[in-house]
Amino acid sequence: MVVLVIGILLAIAVPNFIHARSNSLTKTCVQNLWQIEQAKEQYAMAAGLASQSALDAAELAPAYIRFIPICPAGGVYTLGVVDQTPTCSLGGTHTLVGTGFTQ
Repeated sequence: MVVLVIGILLAIAVPNFIHARSNSLTKTCVQNLWQIEQAKEQYAMAAGLASQSALDAAELAPAYIRFIPICPAGGVYTLGVVDQTPTCSLGGTHTLVGTGFTQ
């Protein structure tokens, strides 16, 4: 009987834990993208860059962002040009669009 109760509790808890972890990784990735976007804007304004100017991560760190973060879900961030939002290679929910961080 005890094994049955423990099995039922695990069947409920494990999927919830996996979903919470996935949701947390996604939110962290989006927050990282938002920080990168803010650093891009600050650098572009300070340097007087045109909207189609390409950026390199080395130009942003450490003056405008302490370091370029790493996607916790294993994706790779692409900075793009000044007027584009940065992207994560995982796409989907790992994007600034539709998150409340859009401009």
